[in-house]
Amino acid sequence: MAAAAISFIVWWFFGKHTTAAVTADMVTTDKQDVDVAVNGGYSPSTVVLKRGVPAQITFNRKDPSSCLEQVVFPDFGINEFLPKNENHAIDIDTSKSGEYDYACGMNMFHGKVIIK
Repeated sequence: MAAAAISFIVWWFFGKHTTAAVTADMVTTDKQDVDVAVNGGYSPSTVVLKRGVPAQITFNRKDPSSCLEQVVFPDFGINEFLPKNENHAIDIDTSKSGEYDYACGMNMFHGKVIIK
């Protein structure tokens, strides 16, 4: 029993958890948006945006954990508080193609933005 618990903990914190990437919806021809649920992590954890089109990621935090009350995009200089049970939109600079990581305030939960 203890071995199973330890294995689960190791898998949870150090395992590679893969999820499908979600492409943002084009709200109009000149804006894209994607919703990310924050509940024990980020869902979807990978978001694909079109380069050069203004974009927003709207986070909705359901998780009461203090770890997930903050989202940090180091490459964009974004560090914002996510209020619980509220939508919180963050503008993303899509001027450069690439893969950009984001994480919770404690760097335990991660996501990725792909701009192409």
